Amino acid sequence: MPEFVSKYVRSEAVKKRSVTIAGHRTSFSLEEAFWLEVKKLAQNEEISINQFIEKVDKARTGNLSSTLRVLVLKNLQEQLQTQKTSETPTDT
Repeated sequence: MPEFVSKYVRSEAVKKRSVTIAGHRTSFSLEEAFWLEVKKLAQNEEISINQFIEKVDKARTGNLSSTLRVLVLKNLQEQLQTQKTSETPTDT
């Protein structure tokens, strides 16, 4: 198994998280790496984690856990693309 795979795959246990949204407790399961990124997204929006997840919950069409993972992935892809774009020299 490649070192990268063994280093990251084995250390990521799925953990059940609980939050209150719209006055009701709800649970979802996320790995720690995704949870940390979701918390960063909430901080960037300057809202609580409960408020952030409530916004996601209202907009989602599928499973909450999956939606949060895809949201994190898309955000990180966008950051990477922005970084690549800013590092690309332009012709003048």
